[in-house]
Amino acid sequence: MNTLEAIAARRSIRKFKDTPIEDEVLQKILTAGIQAPSGKNRQPWRFIIVKGEKRNEMVKVMRQGIDRTKAEGEDPGSSEWSAQVIEQAPVTIFVFNPDGLKPWLAHSIDQMFQDVVNIQSIGACIQNMLLAALDLGLGSLWICDVFVAYDELCTWLGESGEMIAAVSFGYPNESPAERWRKSIDEVTRVF
Repeated sequence: MNTLEAIAARRSIRKFKDTPIEDEVLQKILTAGIQAPSGKNRQPWRFIIVKGEKRNEMVKVMRQGIDRTKAEGEDPGSSEWSAQVIEQAPVTIFVFNPDGLKPWLAHSIDQMFQDVVNIQSIGACIQNMLLAALDLGLGSLWICDVFVAYDELCTWLGESGEMIAAVSFGYPNESPAERWRKSIDEVTRVF
C-alpha cells in the first residue's frame, strides 16, 4: 500500500479485538511518530503508554472526570462512548506537549504562538502514528474526549505538560465505511 492508499484507507476504529500488541509493534508506531516534522525541530512530544492491568485504572480515572463534569451540571459530550472504546483497546497512548501550558492558564503571546506550532507538530506526529498502525495491521482512534477528565488523568499519569490527545490502538474488530468528506471546492480558494 502506498502513502496515498494508506491515507484513503485509514479509518477511526471504535471496536477492538482483545489481542495484545507486541512491544516491537508499539516501538514501530512511536518511531513513525517521532519522525514527523516539527517547528524548529523542537520535537515537542512526550508519550505515556497505558496497557495491561493499568487500563482498568485509566478508565476508572476517566469516569471520575465524567462524573465530576456531570455533577458540575455540564454535558460530558461523547466522552462516555470514548471511555468504552478506551476500555476495550489493548493500548492507549497519551500524547503531551511537555513545554505547553494547560489551555485555561494565561499565556503570553510568545507562549501562545509556540503552543500553536507545537500542537501542529504533535498533530503530524499523531497522524504518522495512525498511518503506521494501519500499515502494521492495527486500528486506531485519535481521542480528544479525554479533556473531560483532563486534571484527573494528568494527575494519575504524573504529567505536568499539556495533554494534547490520547490515541487508542488495537487489532480492529470492525471495518467502518469511508466517512463523508467535504469536496476540495468547498474548502479551497485560489487567490
